[in-house]
Amino acid sequence: MILQDIGIVAIGRNEGERLIRCFASIKSASNIIVYVDSGSTDGSVIAAEESGAHVVTLDLTLPFTAARARNEGFAALRMINPHARFVQFIDGDCALVHDWLDKARAFLDQRSDVAIVCGRRRELHPTASVYNQLCDAEWDTPIGDAISCGGDALVRVEALEAVGGFRSQLIAGEEPELCVRLREIGWHIWRLDEEMTLHDAAMTRLGQFWARAVRGGYAYAEVSRLHKASPYGIWRRETARAIFWGGLLPIIICLGALIHPAALAGAFAYVVQICRLAFARGSTSFESWTYALFITLVKFAEFEGILTFYWRRFIRQNAALIEYK
Repeated sequence: MILQDIGIVAIGRNEGERLIRCFASIKSASNIIVYVDSGSTDGSVIAAEESGAHVVTLDLTLPFTAARARNEGFAALRMINPHARFVQFIDGDCALVHDWLDKARAFLDQRSDVAIVCGRRRELHPTASVYNQLCDAEWDTPIGDAISCGGDALVRVEALEAVGGFRSQLIAGEEPELCVRLREIGWHIWRLDEEMTLHDAAMTRLGQFWARAVRGGYAYAEVSRLHKASPYGIWRRETARAIFWGGLLPIIICLGALIHPAALAGAFAYVVQICRLAFARGSTSFESWTYALFITLVKFAEFEGILTFYWRRFIRQNAALIEYK
């Protein structure tokens, strides 16, 4: 069923077949589809045009960010249909579940205090790699009144305009940052117990997983600093954990070892942490141990991302995308 007052903004960069799958899933959901391309060289623009989407190509002289792409896509959507009340944002590597918009729209009609509604994003191929499995677990966030949403969500136009959209300069973490500003003026973010999108992480190498985690750490540092005075305290704990496990504890162990080799026993804290995380998810499951191992390992990458943010800030270097695909 096509919903007349909902527009869709899809963003992408060299998504290939994933983008074609995305268009196939959204073209029957709305007659207002905007695709924003961030310098693709794989024929994505042609695929978008053939699907009937309105195409926006970002100015190559300005830095690419997903936040900037969403803002420009939203601006184009408002030009095409000034009366649109809702916008479904979706990443080009995702496919929309066929009845998601009907359910999400019905919920927003009932709850005028909710600015954003999201559902369950799942991995298309969760067993293709351990990294895809970790992504699928990451998407499984609590149901109900939520702290934030991800890149796929149905957003109330009125609310988005009230806070001026996304912060275009952020290279990651733009959705949680937007949610902080919305919550500060009284809006709610909600996650329904409904299937929303299928995501294709396409991660098969440790290097991809590491780069994605570095980007996450960078976002933790930038967004938590940006909202350091906010009562919501976004990502303060995540930043502190990454600094402790990924940076402070290894430094303490290494410095201690210079005084006495017994200090190396401090590394056992990582074993304890892995066991604690695995037992919390079910110690008899292989997936639990895999999750615990990589969630502990990821703290080193996140710490690298935090250092990268503060180093770039110190030398006054402009932010650059950290890509994992």
